[in-house]
Amino acid sequence: MSTSYPAATLSHIDVSGEGAPRRIALYVLPGASKDLPCLVWFGGYRSDMTGTKAVELESHAAAIGAGCVRFDYSGHGLSGGAFADGTISRWLEESLAVLGHVDARRMLFVGSSMGAWIALRVIAELRKRGEGDRVTGLVLIAPAPDFTIDLIEPSLSDAEWRSLSERGYFEEPSEYSTEPNIFTRALIEDGRQNQVMSGIIETGCPVHILQGMADPDVPYPHALKLMEHLPSDDVVMTLIRDGDHRLSRPQDIAKLKEAISAMLGLA
Repeated sequence: MSTSYPAATLSHIDVSGEGAPRRIALYVLPGASKDLPCLVWFGGYRSDMTGTKAVELESHAAAIGAGCVRFDYSGHGLSGGAFADGTISRWLEESLAVLGHVDARRMLFVGSSMGAWIALRVIAELRKRGEGDRVTGLVLIAPAPDFTIDLIEPSLSDAEWRSLSERGYFEEPSEYSTEPNIFTRALIEDGRQNQVMSGIIETGCPVHILQGMADPDVPYPHALKLMEHLPSDDVVMTLIRDGDHRLSRPQDIAKLKEAISAMLGLA
């Protein structure tokens, strides 16, 4: 007999402030249990909320009775706005607007790749507001905080720097799409204003990092560097020897669900 879970509802909110107004799409799954925090998904660069990990997160939330929120940044998936206009500040603003709209009392953040950066910035902003205790846990998958600073800028060729200067962007082939990755000057300059690994990162909650050691996009030493900036928190790292950047295989998804359940005291 199959188990029937409540369905998530698709809705939209309008966000303005950092650039032109844009319409943000989100799925909200109501929680069956008031004892569990709402699971909030923060996707990666050029990823959307219909990806394997995001959908599996919602499925796990439904199975354990937790609420779940997944959404698309502007220029991604079902949300409006141009991808080329995206910056960390812009996507941070949208993330905070989504959380304000949902208004969950307690939340567990799950951030993938760039989404880990956004999640850390969101926590910093909530702590400034005195709302840091709303975040009860943080699970990071192949985390890429400060990736524009630490991973992109040091590897730029003279031609790419010239393209940034003259065209405002440069392109590189993508392993995951026929369309090239586009990195804009605005994204890189804004990244410096949102740097998180410049000192101690205070999350005020336990952190579990899942990192593939065969990740070609965000090498695992980057995750180890992140851990060095989380000295005062309860931090666990799971290194997956043959794991790639996506960590979307069934065995990877199983580790993600185990990490979430353990953090919720359900394991």
